[in-house]
Amino acid sequence: MPGLTDFFAFLRRRKIGLMLATNNASRTSEHYTSVLADFGVQISPDEIITSGQTTARYLAERSAPGAPIYVIGGDGLHQLLAERGFCLLDTGAEPGSAEHVVVSWDRQVTYDKLAQATLHIRAGAHFIGTNPDRTWPGERGLVPGAGAIIAAVQAATDVEPTIIGKPSPVMLQLAMRRMGASAAATAMLGDRLETDILGGHNAGLTTIMVLSGVSGRDDLAASPVQPDMIFENIAALTQAWLMSGER
Repeated sequence: MPGLTDFFAFLRRRKIGLMLATNNASRTSEHYTSVLADFGVQISPDEIITSGQTTARYLAERSAPGAPIYVIGGDGLHQLLAERGFCLLDTGAEPGSAEHVVVSWDRQVTYDKLAQATLHIRAGAHFIGTNPDRTWPGERGLVPGAGAIIAAVQAATDVEPTIIGKPSPVMLQLAMRRMGASAAATAMLGDRLETDILGGHNAGLTTIMVLSGVSGRDDLAASPVQPDMIFENIAALTQAWLMSGER
């Protein structure tokens, strides 16, 4: 992405705190640290927060150690929940034995996984979705995301899930606590109206949208959700910031 390293160098020079908040629950912070390093950006794992991390924390605050959970999701999500001490059930577990069902993006999703999640929820398990992103920007274009899988389980159970990632304010509030920042002094920068920008509004943040990702000008024109500022990309944002004379 043009201007990527310049943008982060600008933040570091100005000593502007940052937290990278991703709705992708399938990867760990260490994975993203490695990917960014390959792009020439040095980020600490402590500066990355995922919907998977936030989901694990959310459950840990509400469940006893060892609580049984059924998970549809990637290896990173399973790892985070296991590290919190939860008992992760397999697809052969008796329906009704799960206290929570967590549904996320899963490239290996199967009918059996969806059926098992449905049976647990219909038996009384709490239904949690890590994030509502209906699509995921892959190399071939936009493909089904976590929200599409969550929607299938919701349709089969008639139960609305508790959503943890953006646009829920839960993850952004946790990110601000990590930074020691207030909502009044924090901006949400993102490229997706229904998650990044709406999530920023829900958390009481200034919102900045770049048009180099998922949402474009046509989406903006049709959306009731509007950002406070709009830039073509992060290079344009950095340039405008420099020109404004902001410290």
